[in-house]
Amino acid sequence: MHIVLYRPEIPYNTGNIIRLCANVGAELHLIRPLGFELTEAKLRRASLDYSDLTVVTEHENLEDYVKKYPERICYATSARSRRYYSDIKFGSNDSYLFGPESSGIPPAVLDTIPRERHLLIPMKPGNRSLNIANSVSIIAYEAWRQNNFHQAGPPRSGIRMEN
Repeated sequence: MHIVLYRPEIPYNTGNIIRLCANVGAELHLIRPLGFELTEAKLRRASLDYSDLTVVTEHENLEDYVKKYPERICYATSARSRRYYSDIKFGSNDSYLFGPESSGIPPAVLDTIPRERHLLIPMKPGNRSLNIANSVSIIAYEAWRQNNFHQAGPPRSGIRMEN
């Protein structure tokens, strides 16, 4: 699976997403410009030592990413979508696009992705948005679950769930 952050602005969020990607086996793609340097201490502190456990690639723009990986199905998250993320059957090589923290994916960029691939994460009425790291987590874990938690470690033994 491939997480694509379009012009991320906050190093702590990207650091947390690096950590998430390492834990679910996803690659992270960052679309420039970034609102920070990849060497920033804030980013390193949030990602801990997980940046060595996942692939992080920078791209000049979204068009470069799409040209490089034309076989990948790309989904985009949008508060304007009418289709829940849970209604989609995700593949193991799909891409999930998330916009900048302050504004989300710009309409002109969103329009480059077919409307049936726009995903909505439902929220209570009147709420504006989730933190991007939370949004990425929701989509990534659903996609990973649908792909049978491919390459996950074994469940811990000795844990008993009561009904």
